[in-house]
Amino acid sequence: MKRRSGTIRLFIGLAIVAFAVFKFCSSETTNEYTGQKQYVDLTVEEEISMGLSAAPSMMQQHGGLLQNQAAQDQLDRIGYQLVQSSVAKNSNYKWDFHLLADDQTINAFALPGGQCFITAALYAQLEDEDQLAGVMGHEIGHVIARHSAERIQQQGLANGVITGVSVAAEGGGEAAQAIAQMLTMKYGREDELQSDELGVKMMIDAGYDPYEMIGVMEILAAAGGPNRVPEFQSTHPDPENRIQKIKEAIEKYQ
Repeated sequence: MKRRSGTIRLFIGLAIVAFAVFKFCSSETTNEYTGQKQYVDLTVEEEISMGLSAAPSMMQQHGGLLQNQAAQDQLDRIGYQLVQSSVAKNSNYKWDFHLLADDQTINAFALPGGQCFITAALYAQLEDEDQLAGVMGHEIGHVIARHSAERIQQQGLANGVITGVSVAAEGGGEAAQAIAQMLTMKYGREDELQSDELGVKMMIDAGYDPYEMIGVMEILAAAGGPNRVPEFQSTHPDPENRIQKIKEAIEKYQ
C-alpha cells in the first residue's frame, strides 16, 4: 500500500510539473522592442495597471517623494528625453519618474508599465546628468524588456516545480527550492545585463555620454562595500563585471 501511495504521489507530482512547464512554454512571445523571445502572458494594459497600483506602496516604503521640485524637474526632463529618443517612444507604457525621499538606501528600480524610481541617496551620489541618464536608461530598459512580467511568469514556473517535486518526493522541498532559486538568479543577472545594454543605447541616442554608466557602476560597487554578496549568490551581476559588458555595449552602438 505504501509503494502504491508513493507511485500515485509521483504521478501527481510529475503532472503538476508538466502542467507548469506547458503553461510557461505556451506563453512564448517576441518582444517588439528588443526582438528577443521571452515568456510573458500579461498584456501591456495589465502591466500598466500593476505598476500604477504598486507605486503608492513603493513611495510609502521609501519615505514618500523628495520635496525638491528642481531635482524632480531634472529627473522628468532626462527621463522623457531618453524615452522620446529611443524605441520606448513607440510603446504604450505610461512613463512616470519618481524621486524618492529615502536618503539611506542607494537604489533605483522600475515597476511594470513605466513607473521608474530613484532614491535621494543614489541621486545625491551621482556626479552629473549623464550618470542620472545612465540610471534612468537602465530602468527604462527593464520596462521595455518586460522583465517584471517575465519574472512573474518564471515565478509561476518555479512555484509549479516546487509544488510538483514536493508532492512527488517526501522531503524534496529543499531540492525544489534550490532549483527554483537557481532559475531566479540566472534570469535576474541576465535582466540586469540586458538593461545595462539598453540603457547605453538610449544614452547614445539621447546625446549623453555612455561612459558615465561606468561611473554609476563604481558608485554601486562602493555602496556594496568589501562584504557584498558574491555574484554566484546574487540575482545581480557584480558591478565590476557589469563594467566590461557596458564597455562592449558602447563599442557596439558607437
